[in-house]
Amino acid sequence: MLSGRSIPLIRVFGIRIGVDPSWFLALFLFIWFLTGYYQDAIPGNNDTSAFLLATVSTLLFFVSLLLHELGHALVAIRNRIPIAGIDLWLFGGIAKMTRDTTSPGVEFRIAVAGPLVTLVIATACVGIGASAGGANDFWNAMLGDPAPLNSEALSVLAYLAFINLVLLIFNLIPAFPLDGGRIARAIVWKVTGDRTRATVVTAGLGRAFSYVLIGIGVWRIATGDLINGVWGIFLGMFLGNAARGATYQTAVLSKIEGVRVEDVMDREPVAIPSDATVERALEEYFLRYRYEWFPVVDGHGHFVGVIDRPSVERIADRNRPVFKVAEIMRPAQAGQSVRSDDPLEALLGSEPLARSGALMAVDPDGRLQGIVTWDQVRRALQHGTGEVPAA
Repeated sequence: MLSGRSIPLIRVFGIRIGVDPSWFLALFLFIWFLTGYYQDAIPGNNDTSAFLLATVSTLLFFVSLLLHELGHALVAIRNRIPIAGIDLWLFGGIAKMTRDTTSPGVEFRIAVAGPLVTLVIATACVGIGASAGGANDFWNAMLGDPAPLNSEALSVLAYLAFINLVLLIFNLIPAFPLDGGRIARAIVWKVTGDRTRATVVTAGLGRAFSYVLIGIGVWRIATGDLINGVWGIFLGMFLGNAARGATYQTAVLSKIEGVRVEDVMDREPVAIPSDATVERALEEYFLRYRYEWFPVVDGHGHFVGVIDRPSVERIADRNRPVFKVAEIMRPAQAGQSVRSDDPLEALLGSEPLARSGALMAVDPDGRLQGIVTWDQVRRALQHGTGEVPAA
């Protein structure tokens, strides 16, 4: 869906917020369009004022999108689904869950959280604007005539109310992967008890809706509205591709439904005690097993870090009996371990697994239970079972 190389900005509640390079195109287009809108809609507005209003309106709109995605993300985290990050991009924003939902209830709660946030934002804007500028004038401003308000701040508020209402209505269309499509998937899933069937049904609606958007885009281009026409075509193509991708992904996940990390991991990991000397680590582990790295555990079996052979060999011979493994290991980092009772699909979006090729499987108290490799995950996907054959 995205290039995967977003530019990190900040962290909110521990969630990484970034922007895809395509977001800058969206930023430019929104400011350009709104500058013209404010020039025409507010008499006497000079170019500088219109540009400033357009910039503020655009940035506040993207803040609204960010809050929408944070709604999804926070509910997902509450339901034990980690979030890899939130990215803003050409067509809005996306909260990237590391795995799919596990039940219709979880799917519904996560899907509805974003629209609820957008509804709150739109309601607050309408309430404040109508109270400050009058209900009729504010309503007319929302429909494109902010001049009677005689207030630049209320004009921006009217735009925010309008764009968030549009966003709310659009997102509630029951076409996957829109929020409305995910809500519909939760309902079909609940009724049929079949996640794959629910995805196929709502993804079909998503593809149908994508054709409608493409058709509207072609019609707009034919009538001379080039910008909106091209936007509609690209948005339709994106939704169609996302719907097809969701169908394929669900078909793949159905092969490992019910399989957990503990079903495929190596249950007898070789780990080095943190209080072992570097000399012992070299002679009893690296020279014996010929591995390039080992997990390190403390006296109670908790996973505390990783040590590799180059780090050991950098220690001078005379110092190896003195230095402890704990002094030269790389401490355990977030994402380097996974719960052994987590569903296997939780690993499919794991960047640390893709980068290092292996993760430590731990119990709820952090004690090392095994090691799971990308090759084990791949073979489980191929065979569709937790009984992974030997390599």
